[in-house]
Amino acid sequence: MSNEYILKGKNADYEVVIGLEVHCQVRSESKLFSSASASSGSNPNETVSFIDAGFPGMLPVVNKFCVEQAVRTGLGINAKINNRSEFARKNYFYADLPQGYQISQFDKPIVGEGYLDIKLEDGSIKRIGIERLHLEQDAGKSIHDLLPSKSCIDLNRSGVALMEIVSKPDMRSPYEAGEYLTKLRKIVRALDTCDGNMDEGSMRCDANVSVRHVGESELRTRCEIKNINSIRYLMQAIEYEAKRHIDVYDNGGTIDQETRLFNSAKKITRSMRGKENANDYRYFPCPDLAFPLLVSNEEIKLIKDSMPELPDAKAERFIKEYKLTDDEAERVASDKDIAKYFEEALSIKGVNLKKLVNLISGELTAMLTDRKLEIQDTKVTAKRMGTLVARLEDDTISLRTVKDLIIKIEETDKDVDILIDELGLKQVTDNSAIELVVDKILQDNPSEVERFKAGDKKLQGFFVGQVMKATGGKVNPASINKVLADKLG
Repeated sequence: MSNEYILKGKNADYEVVIGLEVHCQVRSESKLFSSASASSGSNPNETVSFIDAGFPGMLPVVNKFCVEQAVRTGLGINAKINNRSEFARKNYFYADLPQGYQISQFDKPIVGEGYLDIKLEDGSIKRIGIERLHLEQDAGKSIHDLLPSKSCIDLNRSGVALMEIVSKPDMRSPYEAGEYLTKLRKIVRALDTCDGNMDEGSMRCDANVSVRHVGESELRTRCEIKNINSIRYLMQAIEYEAKRHIDVYDNGGTIDQETRLFNSAKKITRSMRGKENANDYRYFPCPDLAFPLLVSNEEIKLIKDSMPELPDAKAERFIKEYKLTDDEAERVASDKDIAKYFEEALSIKGVNLKKLVNLISGELTAMLTDRKLEIQDTKVTAKRMGTLVARLEDDTISLRTVKDLIIKIEETDKDVDILIDELGLKQVTDNSAIELVVDKILQDNPSEVERFKAGDKKLQGFFVGQVMKATGGKVNPASINKVLADKLG
């Protein structure tokens, strides 16, 4: 499978050039420069300090834990940690930015260049460069639908710590951008530096998109698509925007550098405002934080030594230790909670690894998605899942009953063996009992028996299905096949 993503214009082929700016809300008890709570879910303007509200004379104090979280993330994305960094004022004026500026980092960020390796559609690996990670404070939230003629401001989010992770323009397709953001999300979740909940806004993505002729070296004018809150929407927005640029060029027009928004219902982008350049923000060192932010090599080492196993390393270990395939390891190692669940389920005696992987990524995931549950919150605990797989492996139950059994465990909070007995799900293993059912099926379907004996071996599945139907799925298909082979020759 080719990895090339080439778009056709009227007179030339185009390639798309993509860079992403990802805003990750730092997992922290308090905000970046105040002791106010950084948790969500409070009543409007309930978790706001004088600093967050922009009161005159209030001096910010850097939250050390937020700095450590930024360093931890920087190490997770293979980046250089800068021993010395500085905060600056980024000046712009929104109603939900009470200070009239944002305290951010400009030319001296805490984290420098790094990279992420992503897997392409043909299985090859591509390295995506990362320009920087810097710390900054979030703005508040404007609410426009509460009053008919006025907007309301909620400052609870004002001052919450953000990590902005800026990639280099190394991505060349919506797929690559989706893979990059997926991997970045897995890493910050594994590190517990951001919860990665894009639908709740704690991880947001801005995509910078431009196109150029295939073989052209110069970058053309880019547009920024702001505040994309899902990986699927990111890919759709990039595809639309790239085609829009090509239509403009094909018709003799020019692209204006601007900020745009993505309409997920119509799957189109629309203009929001002209795009600012760095000098429009009039950056200058924040006078309220006059001293540089210093992180020693010893502090960096302590953070590095405390880091958990990251998804790629975990997948490699699963392949080596449990003899999983690349695909199986990816399915259970990419998320820290799923990986923990998988290894805990393995503690149950008699668990078949392959069946466990398939049930976690199949039936269990489907049930969790349907009920909007996280794996750590389900009643189908890891030990119950391990027991379920063990009962499947020793032929106590059939695969056909597993989906219903998972749902029943979730609904009743009962253990596997209790439900197997209560629901009568134990498989029939007595061959004499199976023979009676098979004999009845063969007797009721004489024409199918004749066709089978004449060479239509596909009817084997028909007979197995009839026996399963007659027994309510309580007979192992392998046992049925054995009895059929004896009966039909």
